Amino acid sequence: MKITARTPDQIGNALRRVRKAKGMTQKDVSARTNLRVATISSLENGDPGTQMRTVLSVLAALDLEFVVQDRVQESQLSIEDIFS
Repeated sequence: MKITARTPDQIGNALRRVRKAKGMTQKDVSARTNLRVATISSLENGDPGTQMRTVLSVLAALDLEFVVQDRVQESQLSIEDIFS
């Protein structure tokens, strides 16, 4: 599964979707990371103050990787381009 996230809200939403897709609860992630459920919830809700080590711990608990890559520019198609 490949998800692009650029903001704290997008990161939180992506982690929530992956967690649920794996059939895990916030309590399951908490047990794997030794983080409080409230911390997992805060991360999933897009708290911009979340520490990087917290994000990395949750990524590891969900068996995910953190990848840095060049930003892909979205296509700037206009409505006219679509129908020509």
